[in-house]
Amino acid sequence: MSLSKFLKNQGYDLIEGPVRNHHPLQLWLKRIFNEAEMYYAEVNHAFKSPVRLKEIENPALSVNSTQKDDYEFYIGLTVLQQILASLGMGNLQLSSELKSGKRVSIGFDHSLVREYPTGNLERYFYEADFLHPNPNLLKNANRGNIIILSGVLFAKHIVAEIETDFDLDASLVANLYDLGEGKLEFSKQDDHTLEMVSAGESYFPVAVKANKLDFDRGKFDKLKLVSDNRNFF
Repeated sequence: MSLSKFLKNQGYDLIEGPVRNHHPLQLWLKRIFNEAEMYYAEVNHAFKSPVRLKEIENPALSVNSTQKDDYEFYIGLTVLQQILASLGMGNLQLSSELKSGKRVSIGFDHSLVREYPTGNLERYFYEADFLHPNPNLLKNANRGNIIILSGVLFAKHIVAEIETDFDLDASLVANLYDLGEGKLEFSKQDDHTLEMVSAGESYFPVAVKANKLDFDRGKFDKLKLVSDNRNFF
């Protein structure tokens, strides 16, 4: 099973955009035909409630390097370089050394999940009020434009396998290591397959569990899990 399908079955979606600063309880704004944008960095910047929100770690959900998404070669390199750029490694141009190939597989390792149970969040919003009078917040709530991140999956390592259509040699691996400036490790798996693993100094967000806030005339109704066909993140 592919990584994206595995996560979707758990209610999580891979982050695809250039922004990678996701944390649980962020509010995002998604209007029709517009890309999602950060709305509030924390839910308590917009709402107040007597219900205490309790974060949990979900040990039942984890990913490792055996779960990957496969891409055609140039698409895969593009996706990989976008992820690296979002983590501050935008200067690394893999295509300068890897000019042709067959496929790229991308996965993650050493993961953890921070999330808030749906029931806890629903109780919070049933008893919540706005922190201040806010006509725009009310309008977006009533129109179903507000999304809350109820969970985020973090990982320490990017793990990619790059299958070339030429023989790999030691000098190319050494050049790639130099390009990575010690933040990436490269190793030959066979004559045509290269593995890349990030150094993993800190956790970064990989996937999110997103719920739309459904309000009706200023009254909270329910949370609605949104699926990955929206391409919000």
